[in-house]
Amino acid sequence: MTPADAQAIFQDYFAPWVQQLGLRVEEVGERHAVVRLPWSDDLAREGGGLSGQAMMAAADTATVIAISSARGGFVPMTTVQQSTTFQRPVVGKDVMVDVRITKLGRTLAFSEITLTIAGDGETVARASTVYAILA
Repeated sequence: MTPADAQAIFQDYFAPWVQQLGLRVEEVGERHAVVRLPWSDDLAREGGGLSGQAMMAAADTATVIAISSARGGFVPMTTVQQSTTFQRPVVGKDVMVDVRITKLGRTLAFSEITLTIAGDGETVARASTVYAILA
């Protein structure tokens, strides 16, 4: 799967509000994906920081890309669990969402996600997910 193939998954399978996040696939591999969440004032909360909801949605969505890459294409799946820990605020900067698949089974996939500030690599959040693979 190429980044362009993965980008097409966003357009074909995600709700319009997820598409409005402007996520861009930077890299895909056998068991990982890196997705950019561009800064937008529309995603800022009171106080000017990027909202946690936007970061969680980006992590969740990037996980679909990573699983799709590992499986060789999109397959129906759904989030079973997501846990996110926020470490510092993000203001005016893009966020890189790095997903690593830690276990890929027939019916479940597990991942660890690191969210960093683009350009300096400072960790802003960590997440883990469990997905049910439906096909």
